[in-house]
Amino acid sequence: MDLRYTDEQIVFRDEVRTWLEANIPKTPLPSFDTAEGFEAHRDWERTLAQGNWGMVTWPEAFGGRGCDLLEWLIFEEEYYRAGAPLRVNQNGIFLLGPTLMEYGTEAQKARFIPAMAKGDEIWAQGWSEPNAGSDMAAIRCRAERDGDDFIISGQKIWSTRAVYADWVFGLFRTDPTSERHHGLSKILVPLNAEGITVRPIPQLNGLPGFAEIFFDEVRVPAFNLLGGEGEGWRIAMATAGFERGLMLRSPARFQQAAKRLVELYRSRSNEVLDPSIEDAVLRCYMDAEAYALSTYQTASLLCGGGSIGPEASCNKIFWSELDLLIHETAMKLLGARAEIEPQTAQEFSDLGTWLDGFMFAQSGPIYAGTNEIQRNIIAERMLGMPRK
Repeated sequence: MDLRYTDEQIVFRDEVRTWLEANIPKTPLPSFDTAEGFEAHRDWERTLAQGNWGMVTWPEAFGGRGCDLLEWLIFEEEYYRAGAPLRVNQNGIFLLGPTLMEYGTEAQKARFIPAMAKGDEIWAQGWSEPNAGSDMAAIRCRAERDGDDFIISGQKIWSTRAVYADWVFGLFRTDPTSERHHGLSKILVPLNAEGITVRPIPQLNGLPGFAEIFFDEVRVPAFNLLGGEGEGWRIAMATAGFERGLMLRSPARFQQAAKRLVELYRSRSNEVLDPSIEDAVLRCYMDAEAYALSTYQTASLLCGGGSIGPEASCNKIFWSELDLLIHETAMKLLGARAEIEPQTAQEFSDLGTWLDGFMFAQSGPIYAGTNEIQRNIIAERMLGMPRK
């Protein structure tokens, strides 16, 4: 891996920086866990699409720029440096999009990817069920074939963005006689279909970031099947690899958070009596930089024709625990004021968004497969340890 940027990459970085400086919203958008904020973020996705910035790795015909993964990392660095809005369609562009590119038919790509790139269709994910969280092989929500359609019945839970999203992708059991990871299929479902009920689940801050989805004999065309029947587990593992190992949490997210943490420490260093806080700040900064270098290595591997394997589980554990450490350290630096939810411009200036980030970071070791499950995967598939 060459750690020097090429001339073309430097020019690309300058282009990204210039465009963002000219186009990012002048004031922060409302939370996308509110109806108003969701639509404001959808509008931002449309603004990105005007410059083909929605997902730069996609072909130009699908609304992208045909960039490689190294250029995507450069884009992400500039995106977070500029303080641009969070991506409301991250389930689509970072998880489903790459999976469609790899496993979708040309007709499916043409149907779904441009609308995703433009923000016209926002996606939720539908993995978990009441008795099948990280253990997706226990999924029971069934999809029965009926001619050119599937009829779906069952329940999903902890579905991110589902309260306001347009579509959901998920795993469904298409072979009623199958067990565990056999007989599962990945199907794309419109959330306005007849027979669907979406029930919001409040987060710690009271906003509905998740939802339950109930399917009561929902009819979906077989065109929406991604891959073949029974291939859902293999395809879902590819999506999970994108989620855990590369795209869901780019290193720029943590690099910028670590830099803000350093600034917070410097502004309050005279008040810090506990030397372990300084050690934690240093560790956060170094770990964020280490994660960035590791991700560049992964991207270089993929650009060279490699693939993401069980090592994606190492990444997931690393970035989720790093996110926790960054925000826990910020809470210690803020002291008693850490629990204040900013309401005024002055409070935002003093306290930033550390409280919201801290609450969200609590979910990091849970979503995308709990860290306990990731450690099992590492033990079994990387270290060769026995299951029992």
